[in-house]
Amino acid sequence: MVLTSRFRDALMFAAQLHANQVRKGGSVPYVSHLLAVTSTVLDNGGDEEEAIAALLHDAIEDQGGKETREKIRQLFGDRVVDIVDGCTDADTLPKPPWRWRKEKYLAHLRNAPPSVRLVSLADKLHNARSVLADYREMGDQVWERFKGGREGTLWYYHELKDIFEALDSSALSREFVSVVSELERLTGARTG
Repeated sequence: MVLTSRFRDALMFAAQLHANQVRKGGSVPYVSHLLAVTSTVLDNGGDEEEAIAALLHDAIEDQGGKETREKIRQLFGDRVVDIVDGCTDADTLPKPPWRWRKEKYLAHLRNAPPSVRLVSLADKLHNARSVLADYREMGDQVWERFKGGREGTLWYYHELKDIFEALDSSALSREFVSVVSELERLTGARTG
């Protein structure tokens, strides 16, 4: 597959939207996460529109809500918006309560289309890898950066692990299960 100018335009748009955003708890430019998710989508058979959605998967949630959704629709079309919406747990500020958003997202993910699951899995895998690496480096201090704290964050990743394991037998899903299982093992989290 050859990526077209639409992908280049999406890359520039995402970089502009997230230009002043950094990853939680650090100084790493947020665009690094978007590129990692996009790379994972492409490496696992994603098409151009799925790759564009990967670049923009946090745009509605973090960079403008409904106005950003309409801009994405104008620039990249309905399918990209549908995938991005499927990866979004809030489009308003202030965001609804954390636990409620996560429970709603988990329920939605169980019946999400394959394109949404691919982008979501790539996103959650990159996040889980980052949490695991940071936990190894800084221990329990890592939980201070998450609204769900230790218990909530581990609960959420465990639920995601169960969903992806049940719905997807791909190597990507198996890697996510492995990363989350290692995080649970290291933290002594109770599962199930």
